[in-house]
Amino acid sequence: MISRSGVMLQWCQNMKIAGAASAFPRHYYPQAVLLAALREYWKDSLPNPRMLDQLHAHAGVDGRYLVLPLERYYDLTTFGKANAVFIEAAQELGEQAISCALARAKVDKSRIGALFFVSVTGIASPSVDARLVNRMNLSPNIKRVPIFGLGCVAGAAGLARAADYVRAFPDQVAVLLAVELCSLTLQKEDLTVANLVSSGLFGDGASAALVAGDQVDAAGPCILATKSVFYPDTEDVMGWDISEKGFRIVLSREVPEVARKHLGQDVDALLAEHGYTRAEVGSWVLHTGGPKVLEATADALGLHNGELAASWECLRRMGNLSSASVLCVLEEVMLHRRPAPGTLGVLAAMGPGFCSEVVLLRW
Repeated sequence: MISRSGVMLQWCQNMKIAGAASAFPRHYYPQAVLLAALREYWKDSLPNPRMLDQLHAHAGVDGRYLVLPLERYYDLTTFGKANAVFIEAAQELGEQAISCALARAKVDKSRIGALFFVSVTGIASPSVDARLVNRMNLSPNIKRVPIFGLGCVAGAAGLARAADYVRAFPDQVAVLLAVELCSLTLQKEDLTVANLVSSGLFGDGASAALVAGDQVDAAGPCILATKSVFYPDTEDVMGWDISEKGFRIVLSREVPEVARKHLGQDVDALLAEHGYTRAEVGSWVLHTGGPKVLEATADALGLHNGELAASWECLRRMGNLSSASVLCVLEEVMLHRRPAPGTLGVLAAMGPGFCSEVVLLRW
């Protein structure tokens, strides 16, 4: 396929995102209920309860799904206990999300040639994808690619890697599954602002997306191209400090400024490589982040006329789901805000590294 600039695009015109679906735990709590529970959780140690109230009030979140009932979190006294919950719940939610995505796309599971699994809130070996092969009776010849550590960027990066796969195997479908159970990482002893912010922002859930090769009969937005950008010497912007107690959040105040500085030029570079400009993009699927990150994203891309409404809506309904967030936004757009055929689109996320991943779409 030739781009408008005359450059040969190295992507199949019919390589498509055939379906997307999310799955959530049974337990959903309004933000006010969660705030009250956290006040109780930290009642003997929180030096300034009003700070917690203020941080929750500014999170832009109405409520969140949690993998456990609130009272059960007192039982998670070790990393091992929390991780055991992750392994079991990730399988249940992962199966639900994949099955729903397959049904929506009208694709049989026998067409799945590869399963990409991304997460940053739990670990397992055999990995969750291996357990799902058994649980869902998938092909014993399936290619499994578990990816840990990419955090919020992993939803977009996983789509890009799945696209790489079906480019090589155009008669197959690659499944991307993101499962994030952020509530299991909450550290009671950590009273840093980063952890308090996280306690009001992050939720639990899973999302799956199907990427179909050129020879698969499927409908959905075409993946035209992708771009990965790594920012050297930014490891301390976001991530985890990992100890015997589990995952301790690293969340710098610099995150919005990094987004404001880099994301616009990253998107423009990918568009320019294929003869397009930002003004020609009619659909935006962006990671939810948080209010400050979404505001920085809007500034970086010059989007101040409702273009990020789907991202704001997903943030309001379920909070930030790390790698699963951008896929939840994708699902929202595919189901309820689908652009007109031919619309140029951008899907993007940023995360630990620090880095960005941008996917160019044609609806």
